[in-house]
Amino acid sequence: MSPLAYADSLRIGVIDFVSPDEIKVLLDIEAPEGVALNTGTPRPFPRINGYVLIPSDEGHLVAQVEWITIERSQYPKRKGMQDFGLVDLPYPLRKMSLNPLGSLTYEGTELEGKEVYRFRRGVESYPTVGDAVLLPTQIQLRAIVESGDNRRVKIGISPLAANAEVRIDPDRLFGRHLAVLGNTGSGKSCSVAGLIRWSMVEARKARAGADPNARFIVLDPNGEYANTFRDMSKVRVYAVEPDKGVEQLQVPLWFWNSAEWNAFTQASERAQRPLLRRALREMRSSSDAAEDTVFVLRRKVSSILITLKAQVRNGETYEGWKFGPKLPVFIEDLNAFAREFTDHSGNLELLTSQVQALLDRPRQTFQKSNGQTGYNDFPATAVEKIICDFQKFLSSIGGAVYQEGPNEDAPLKFDGAQFADHLEALASQETNAQFFDFLIMRIRTILSDTKVKRIVTGTAETSLADWLENHIGDNQGSNGSVTVIDLSLVPAEVVHIITAVVARMTLEALQRYRKLNHGKTLPTVLVMEEAHTFIKRYKDDAENQNSATICCQVFEKIAREGRKFGLGLVLSSQRPSELSPTVLSQCNSYLLHRISNDRDQELVHKLVPDNLRGLLRDLPSLPSRHAILLGWASELPVLVQMNALPEHHQPKSNDPDFWDVWSGKDKDGKGVERAVDWKAIADDWQQIKLTQEKD
Repeated sequence: MSPLAYADSLRIGVIDFVSPDEIKVLLDIEAPEGVALNTGTPRPFPRINGYVLIPSDEGHLVAQVEWITIERSQYPKRKGMQDFGLVDLPYPLRKMSLNPLGSLTYEGTELEGKEVYRFRRGVESYPTVGDAVLLPTQIQLRAIVESGDNRRVKIGISPLAANAEVRIDPDRLFGRHLAVLGNTGSGKSCSVAGLIRWSMVEARKARAGADPNARFIVLDPNGEYANTFRDMSKVRVYAVEPDKGVEQLQVPLWFWNSAEWNAFTQASERAQRPLLRRALREMRSSSDAAEDTVFVLRRKVSSILITLKAQVRNGETYEGWKFGPKLPVFIEDLNAFAREFTDHSGNLELLTSQVQALLDRPRQTFQKSNGQTGYNDFPATAVEKIICDFQKFLSSIGGAVYQEGPNEDAPLKFDGAQFADHLEALASQETNAQFFDFLIMRIRTILSDTKVKRIVTGTAETSLADWLENHIGDNQGSNGSVTVIDLSLVPAEVVHIITAVVARMTLEALQRYRKLNHGKTLPTVLVMEEAHTFIKRYKDDAENQNSATICCQVFEKIAREGRKFGLGLVLSSQRPSELSPTVLSQCNSYLLHRISNDRDQELVHKLVPDNLRGLLRDLPSLPSRHAILLGWASELPVLVQMNALPEHHQPKSNDPDFWDVWSGKDKDGKGVERAVDWKAIADDWQQIKLTQEKD
């Protein structure tokens, strides 16, 4: 067959309508009705979401089939109809609608005689009515799907394109954030695990078998990934309850910034938050505050001095200073300090007597009508003398600890119990000390809950450098490429804060890496499973932001700024309609599994261009392991049958096997047992074994 005759045999119809987002085609009567046999191998045609070509100036315009229909035409346009005077009977003619995608250009022939084509997104010139529509050949079809540079990682095949390989560029997939969306059971977790595993396999090949310098941090709310990467080199797994191969999850209290403390303690904006920030500043003013007893004394006495100065400043607009109710509290504190710090008891007792003398001045106090003690204005000279005496004492033991220096968000180590004590001491100096009781109680609750305490204080000391090395990865990834953080047993009241702290610390560490390395980044991928739980949309006008809001805001910042610092984000969610719009809009690539919920479908349709929405009509009927890849990571939207993962590599998210348990055997006839020891579960739940070991 001559080339011209072969090209003519690929013709399937002509265009009879053109717009920028839709092209309608009138199919020839001779066009295949189910299977095309003239394209190299038998191929189903016409097929929804399949590809066709339209000759153009650059080569061929590539379009995707959106719908196919039959239209009854009074005057059918059939080949061989020469006598236009005859009127034919109505005849069923097939039509189809196309979405224009891009252009396919011929680039020559390889040495083996194979034609080379290159696909490029975007349409420079549209066809006109009457232009022919062609079926792509096997080579052209593969060129369309396998287009793009640096396609290093194979993730599956395209059943709509002669099983062409679907490969991705990791820079595009992870560098500009990826959202993996779909119903439960549609294969999301396997896709996420596969993307990590397949990427590491290819990177290891590129390094001639050596471990790659890669960093994946998987935040796992359901404990699905603990054993998924066991066969990979040096995988780090952290959980609330350590086990063989699982280390203790530690997110120390001193990592938390002021916003996270505010959210956890539910501190009120006007009174409690300023005091909480002040306490954090003073606790972080020395990294060894827990061991240095002199510093502890300096901090406690400085807090009284700061309060005195603040009260004086607040009273400058008045004739005097009415802060008498605070002075008895100061006296009680100074007496307590004298008993605790015996080496300085003499000086502390002297300060106590001077504060008492200020209270005992003639006509300073009076009886109120309700029987309580009232106070007249305190003269400026007397108050300033007391302030001067406090400053002299503090100078003799190393100087006052003021609020400047490290801010309240710097990750400097301090003891949690001392922080609660210091906050209580500051609260006692306030006029309405009872307003701070709930704040202090929340902090003490953290320290009394066994599970929470193990996470926020840890069973062993850790430094910031050690934590970053263990969780983000050591130099050259020498301690492994994957970190799995199992959040499944983290108490609900702190799980959002723990997640927020881990994500924020990762971002800030990479920001500082870039700063110290002249703009170079350390590529890292943060994977968030069940993202709709932790990145949930919230109301912007909420006055008191809770832990869930703070967590979402951290991921919004990563979505907006992470790319500049080498931090990629992978979200996996079954409810995209509940996700933060900010985070979802910053994702440049989407891997869409089966989605049946109408609200979720509607949201996904809004994320993609209008001319691609036809492809998304497949979403409710996609089988497991099938997904639609679109966005920056793919040159064109493509239906992918994801690579199969062996069962021992899959996350533990299988559907419950009700029938196997009910019948006592699986599909292979093997026995299935589900013995239950509720006593063991109750003991583990109530931590009875742990209590007995301590005793």
